[in-house]
Amino acid sequence: MANLQDIGVSATINLLSALAFLVAFALLRLQPINDRVYFPKWYLKGIRGSPRRSGHVHDVVNLDFNMYIRFLNWMPAALKMPEPELVEHAGLDSAVFVRIYLLGLKIFVPITFLAFAVLVPVNWTGETLEHEKGLAYSDIDKLSLSNIPPASKRFWAHIVMFYVFSFWTYYILYKEYKIIASMRLRFLASQKRRPDQFSVLLRNVPLDPDESISEHIEHFFCVNHPDRYLTHQLVYNANHLAKLVEKKKGLQNWLVYYENKYERNPSQRPTTKTGFWGLWGSTVDAIDYYTTEVEKISTEEDVEREKVLSDPNSLIPAAFVSFKTRWAAAVCAQTQQSSNPTIWLTEWAPEPRDIYWENLAIPYVKLAIRKLIMAVALFFLTFCFMVPITFVQSLANIEGIEKVFPFLKPIIEKKVIKSVIQGFLPGIALKIFLILLPRILMTMSQIEGFTSLSALDRRSAEKYHMFILVNVFFGSVITGTALQQLQKFLNEPSTEFTKTVGDSIPMKATFFITYIMVDGWAGIAAEILRLVPLIIFHLKNTFLVKTDQDRDQAMDPGCLDFPVSEPRIQLYILLGFVYSVVTPILLPFIIVFFSFSYLVYRHQIINVYNQKYESGAAFWPHVHRRVIIGLILAQLLLMGLFSMREAEKSSLFLVALPILTIWVHKFCKGRFESAFVKFPLQDAMVKDTLEKATEPNLDLKAYLKDAYVHPVFKSSSIEQTLLIDDEENNTLVPTKRTSHRVHQQ
Repeated sequence: MANLQDIGVSATINLLSALAFLVAFALLRLQPINDRVYFPKWYLKGIRGSPRRSGHVHDVVNLDFNMYIRFLNWMPAALKMPEPELVEHAGLDSAVFVRIYLLGLKIFVPITFLAFAVLVPVNWTGETLEHEKGLAYSDIDKLSLSNIPPASKRFWAHIVMFYVFSFWTYYILYKEYKIIASMRLRFLASQKRRPDQFSVLLRNVPLDPDESISEHIEHFFCVNHPDRYLTHQLVYNANHLAKLVEKKKGLQNWLVYYENKYERNPSQRPTTKTGFWGLWGSTVDAIDYYTTEVEKISTEEDVEREKVLSDPNSLIPAAFVSFKTRWAAAVCAQTQQSSNPTIWLTEWAPEPRDIYWENLAIPYVKLAIRKLIMAVALFFLTFCFMVPITFVQSLANIEGIEKVFPFLKPIIEKKVIKSVIQGFLPGIALKIFLILLPRILMTMSQIEGFTSLSALDRRSAEKYHMFILVNVFFGSVITGTALQQLQKFLNEPSTEFTKTVGDSIPMKATFFITYIMVDGWAGIAAEILRLVPLIIFHLKNTFLVKTDQDRDQAMDPGCLDFPVSEPRIQLYILLGFVYSVVTPILLPFIIVFFSFSYLVYRHQIINVYNQKYESGAAFWPHVHRRVIIGLILAQLLLMGLFSMREAEKSSLFLVALPILTIWVHKFCKGRFESAFVKFPLQDAMVKDTLEKATEPNLDLKAYLKDAYVHPVFKSSSIEQTLLIDDEENNTLVPTKRTSHRVHQQ
């Protein structure tokens, strides 16, 4: 169990690591050779050119020593840009994501001051742990609720303060939800024309024996949306074609690599082996080999493209349907199209760059089965992960390590080694175990069939949040408590078990403090250093780049990792709620995390990340709900702890808090959530009217013509009109069967 000395060692290691990362970043960002790694956003916008700022700046190394004196000026610069300008520069998704860190500061800074002013003295003067025989504890635990005597009147201080903390959180959540909803509505109202404003995604089109899918769609919308329907884009199963295109890109990259190599050394033709990754097989001329392979795959690509376009089985009963106005698209996207709620399903179309094309080919009826299978898989994955979590907790228990590996006792009993093991190793071990998890969860979300990248990110974040909740929080508390107090559990009467758990759970704050420092301090500093992108860029720049265009392609800024970062924030918010009353000493560590992260990620979205889609902050209702879940869990946990501490009557006064929290959530949801799932018809009409007045001759059909064409078709020379069906001036489309409108007349 970590004590003050162990926490001090961990804090020293992590602070030095964070400082080293920051100093390295501050120096590396000044070098012209790294300019495209640390400022790619400005290159993509066409604002930044040559990094030369003075005669002292060379191509590789910056020799202007005045700039080194101001090497920390990135910090105030990250805070300088006003929020409206930040939204214009980086997008609403990025700007609102950074506000999640600001939300944490708004909630926990006042709570920390109150907790240290009231609860820390109350806990410290409890003097209960000193009289408990056989219970392992540290000096930090004396600041926790465990140091209060059972059935003490001191618990009233915790109850009153937790009511104050909860009501303050309600107020901040309401205000923030209101602000974000207003920002979203302003953003949507001020947005320039985009294809998704006029389009809906149509799923589960019923098959008709007398009409093709295209004719059936056009007939349906001409009848049910007369004078408003404009055109539709059919969806093809082009997944195999997309794989061929991707494979061709890989072969072309190798061809460019060997051509560059030959250019540098014309006296010798490069060679390669025909086996996997050029590791085995017969040796051949590399340029000739990859030229032949590219030509071969190009032929396959053309054949597959023709097959997709000509084979009726390649058509999916889905389409992107576009309308003449935003108002018409809003009506269609937000209403039921048929008396049968399982067919003619419409939803807002994602923006073209947000579409996850592979999942559009999945039949709608299979989606429910896929989601069920993935739910079962997630259940088993979550609970199987308890094994490494238990191992991580064993690292925090020196006694457990000595029992399993007795030969290590002389080494780990040394004061410095012991402090490193208990204060640093558990946090870094847990961090390592969680590295591969986000990729697994994203793959599971893709299998579930979501059709947009933003939906995939939100779903993966939801999975990761549940996983962290069960494994990192509850798993660490339960397994850690069992390992630390195992001997006491076995030797005491069963009636004392709950009391021991009540004593032990608050003591897990020391483990979470070490984890926060590893993940939230050193981890965030490593985020701004961008060591992996830096290495990859220079490798590409050395071996593949020969033109400025090649260099731009090698400069991949990436985007915000929402599925990982947002659940991590929620873990810290949960820990803050739980331990604000139980062990307040944890709160300053959380405040450091939120402050540092806000600074770093503001810098990143200004200078680095290029968001791959724009959802208009559609994720905020999910953020709000998960904060509410954390608060409810903290309230229920505190009620349980009071019951274990023989304060059942006092805990009854907390029963109202979870009920009140749920009511606040329902109120905020009813008040603001519609802004994130619907588009007001009034706003749509205003934008349509304004556009009609300012651009009366706009050819909307030409604007939407290629918007929802699969990327693998855009690169071909095939006439795009083969993929697009539209309505010219006819109010009805001639079909092989009698029109519904004729029957009605």
